[in-house]
Amino acid sequence: MFTKILIANRGEVALRIIRACKELGIRTVAVYSQPDINSLHVKYADEAICIGSAASANSYLNIPSIISAAEITDVEAIHPGYGFLAEDAHFAEICESCKITFIGPTPDNIRRMGDKMAAKDTARKAGVPIIPGSKAVVKTKEEALKIAKEMKYPIIVKAASGGGGKGMRICHNDVRLISALLTAQREAEAAFGNPDVYIEKYIERPRHIEIQILGDKHGHIIHLGERDCTIQRRHQKLIEETPSPALDSKTRKKMGEAAIKCARAIGYVNAGTIEFLLDEDGSFYFMEMNTRIQVEHPVTEAVTGIDLVKEQIKIASGEKISHKQDDIEFRGNAIECRINAEDPDNDFMPSPGRITAFQTPGGRGVRLDTHAYTGYEISPYYDSMIGKLIVHGKSRNEAIAICKRALDEFVVEPIKTTIPFHKKVMNNTAFVRGRFSTDFVERMFETAK
Repeated sequence: MFTKILIANRGEVALRIIRACKELGIRTVAVYSQPDINSLHVKYADEAICIGSAASANSYLNIPSIISAAEITDVEAIHPGYGFLAEDAHFAEICESCKITFIGPTPDNIRRMGDKMAAKDTARKAGVPIIPGSKAVVKTKEEALKIAKEMKYPIIVKAASGGGGKGMRICHNDVRLISALLTAQREAEAAFGNPDVYIEKYIERPRHIEIQILGDKHGHIIHLGERDCTIQRRHQKLIEETPSPALDSKTRKKMGEAAIKCARAIGYVNAGTIEFLLDEDGSFYFMEMNTRIQVEHPVTEAVTGIDLVKEQIKIASGEKISHKQDDIEFRGNAIECRINAEDPDNDFMPSPGRITAFQTPGGRGVRLDTHAYTGYEISPYYDSMIGKLIVHGKSRNEAIAICKRALDEFVVEPIKTTIPFHKKVMNNTAFVRGRFSTDFVERMFETAK
């Protein structure tokens, strides 16, 4: 086992990793940008090193500075968290060349599944259903129009690299397609340094279901059930839950088996997530793979009792997965609400600023992963997430009731947050009945007008 780990991230995920390390008896090194000097991950790490100015390119994406910090503090491993460099194969390779263990998948894993077209091909060869679409990247409007004619509208243009909804455009006609192709290419180039895009058949009103997997260096791969990530806005997840109210036991079993097939096809190591779209008729299709720990991992931890970050660290150190597939037990229901510094009544406009009142919820079945506190400054430079409220109950109805109570207790002032939005969702009849699709948020706001 490692004796010292550097966390190449910030905010609540950095704090989450530090806590797991402390419980494993591992010393930690935090890196931070100048505006983050008063962050909790800096306070709670055993050592902390400033790696640059506010801009991510000068700090949390600055590979030379991070590697220098790792070498100066003599760490054995680096945990990238999620975002920033978590899915950067080049960074993982540099770690390897410097004899520093990258706590995540291999560079080859990241590269093969980070390219959406290659990932789809891997899934297809593994016998996993994929969404109909272009077999290669689409460069010209002529190619795009030909594919659209064959598949028929609606279709969606997607960036071949990256995620988070960037470089994605839904099209219902030729005029929109030509405009969307150029826009998506520019956006993909700006966000990921790769302008390549591809085209898929757009599945209307789907559910977004992902399967959590773990793989070790000894060839063992297991899944830890699904998470329903359907409640999202502009492809950004807002609420996640497990188990999904949309799955029956037969589909759940098939989806878990399909996820393992995908992971086994590339010899996947460490934590990862296979993402699927579920059609209204119950058919599911491989969408992509996230080669990292997910923001929403705590809901899986709540129902399985397994600490996924500790598993990541143990696997990276060469240990076998702590559990066999048949050992996994799923208990109750869990829901996660992402609490962001955004104004839901003003098109979710970011709301940075100093927090002067911060009252957190508690009680049975409540977990809060946050790096915020009274007096903390929500920075305009990074993600607007304040924290993640995770609740766990014996049933879905109980989990919703706990969530409503916890949201009522949660006070963050004077900045705007998504707490009021989450309250509306928890009281929404369609959500409570489990009947919703990826356009739920748009429909909810349209109804409110």
